[in-house]
Amino acid sequence: MSASGGTKAIVAALAANLAIAVAKFVAFLFSGSSSMLAESVHSVADSGNQGLLLLGGKKAQREATPQHPFGYGRERYIYAFLVSIVLFSVGGMFALYEGYEKIKDPHELEHWYWPVGVLVFAIIAESFSFRMAIKESNAIRGKKSWKDFIRHSKSPELPVVLLEDLGALVGLVLALGGVCMALATGNGVWDGIGTLCIGILLILIAIVLAAETKSLLLGEAAGTAEVEKIEAAAVDGDTVTSVIHMRTLHLGPEELLVAAKIAVRHDDTAAEVAAAIDAAEERIRAAVPIARVIYLEPDVYSAAAAASGADPAASPGGPVPDAGH
Repeated sequence: MSASGGTKAIVAALAANLAIAVAKFVAFLFSGSSSMLAESVHSVADSGNQGLLLLGGKKAQREATPQHPFGYGRERYIYAFLVSIVLFSVGGMFALYEGYEKIKDPHELEHWYWPVGVLVFAIIAESFSFRMAIKESNAIRGKKSWKDFIRHSKSPELPVVLLEDLGALVGLVLALGGVCMALATGNGVWDGIGTLCIGILLILIAIVLAAETKSLLLGEAAGTAEVEKIEAAAVDGDTVTSVIHMRTLHLGPEELLVAAKIAVRHDDTAAEVAAAIDAAEERIRAAVPIARVIYLEPDVYSAAAAASGADPAASPGGPVPDAGH
């Protein structure tokens, strides 16, 4: 996995979640807190999720084969989607079940200092993991808002870790609130309410992750900035006079497919056109290094064909589609 995949953030989150999961489970055994049990399962699920992200990054590095000529870059999207499923089922649904059972049959907490101490420790550990994820994200998100970064990032790992860590921190605060209210009132129902809130939170995060990774799985185009760079690099003003129309598709976070029809002069020879295409490909790769698979189709500009075509964007000389596709 490339550095932009946030490997450091994933490893930091994995180490934190494994330590926290053990601590939470011990606290549950001593206190009987359903919030602690839900949080234990949540941390175990998060640890498994980070393992899935690392596995997806490893599998995505495999070389292309005749059966998969464009490689395995999308494996990272598949494993990120699996993370959302695990978070929804193992984390969210289990927490809802535990919360319901606790509210239906509440009981006082035993050895309250165990869950409180572990929750404080977990909040500190998750804060370090969240800080690492923020640092890794800031290195690549540029001037984008956090909302735009999560919605439009082509590398799924960092948005997943960010949302997981944020959900874990909020969940820990909810668990701590439920435990404290149960202690203050002597009513174990509050512990169950805290557990229900954790379940709802995890399900909401899982839905957001599923929606974003689904879009990546379906295939997303390059961002506006990359499209503009490709269009500018393709045209040399001599042999390649314009880009008639172009389509881009992410084959993986760091691999982009570019297919374009370019306008060339009608009196150029085949050798000149071939040389111009090779030069255009070099310029595109220099401008956008992730553009690794490029197909350029030469055509001769025809004003008549452009005017009469049913789809002007697909006609020779037709206008270039909006770069925001």
